[in-house]
Amino acid sequence: MAQLPLFPASIIGSLPRPAGVRELVTGNRDREESGYRIEMETAIRDVVAMQEEAGLDVVSDGEWWRKSYIGVVAELAHGFELSRNPVDGRPWTIVVDRLSPREPGFIAREVAFLKTLTQRAIKTTLPAPALLGERMWDAEKSAAAYPTREDFIRDCVPILRQEVEILAQSGAAIIQIDDPHLCLFVDDRVRADYAHPDQAADFSVDMNNQLIDGIEGVTMAVHLCRRAGARVRGEADHTGGFEKIMPQLRRLAAGHVTLEFTAPGAGDFSILSQLPVETQVGLGCVSCQPGQVDSVDAIVGRVETALEYLEPERITLNPDCGFAPGSAADVSLEEVRQKLKNETSAARILRDRYT
Repeated sequence: MAQLPLFPASIIGSLPRPAGVRELVTGNRDREESGYRIEMETAIRDVVAMQEEAGLDVVSDGEWWRKSYIGVVAELAHGFELSRNPVDGRPWTIVVDRLSPREPGFIAREVAFLKTLTQRAIKTTLPAPALLGERMWDAEKSAAAYPTREDFIRDCVPILRQEVEILAQSGAAIIQIDDPHLCLFVDDRVRADYAHPDQAADFSVDMNNQLIDGIEGVTMAVHLCRRAGARVRGEADHTGGFEKIMPQLRRLAAGHVTLEFTAPGAGDFSILSQLPVETQVGLGCVSCQPGQVDSVDAIVGRVETALEYLEPERITLNPDCGFAPGSAADVSLEEVRQKLKNETSAARILRDRYT
């Protein structure tokens, strides 16, 4: 892997799926069938080439192998069933039985294929344990296996930890734990739903740290966002500054934390000065809101505001969140291409100014 430059330009993880990829992922075809794999490999070659052409220093496969980002844990463990969310009818993977290992290395195989396509640094992602508990445990359907949400979350940890250990040997440069659940505690409306919000946020951090502690030779990162998928689906955003969860952020064992700053209500950049000095920051400086393409100057301006509180060597440029909030989300890949080009153009300007 090449050494990353100053102000590396990175992807968060997911990328929009063209219609053909959405049909592959959401259809009933056998994933191990050779025709399926050939079509998906061809699509991933194209999206990796797009990222390289845009100039990114850190790339992903768009998470296109996964039927569902959250549901990828069902590839790693038995104990889940696929049903429909009664609220909105969307597919819903839910725990109904005690977890047991199913296919360790599933995510590592994503990295293995990606390594055949690129010399750029590779990022791979996993959902945080507390996020899985928030989305996949149901008081009625899951209680026979796991009486409480916390019981289920704790049982997710060894499954995910095993995958992290395999990934640490896979050649990925960055293993990112995505934890939008922790970031919800920036919102006073969310905090009001918990008798002890700080205790719940601490629990999320403790579970993440069990995945991270002792992993060497790879950058361990935690990504926090305010559920960018809600913006695509027209749902309410979560607002509030990161100061509400700064005690938790300071306890994370991750060497890299990605935080969004383009969304309204995200708070002031000055909060960055409160992070541990050894923590690298993935700066959310590119909007993932559909229809909003930030100019190069706007991206540079956000980074330069952050530079009032962080040294240049600590900053990675990235979008606020992934660009494909759901396997069937219809988001323009061409629009994303332009956003990434603007991100890398901003990175080049910043290198010229601060090298």
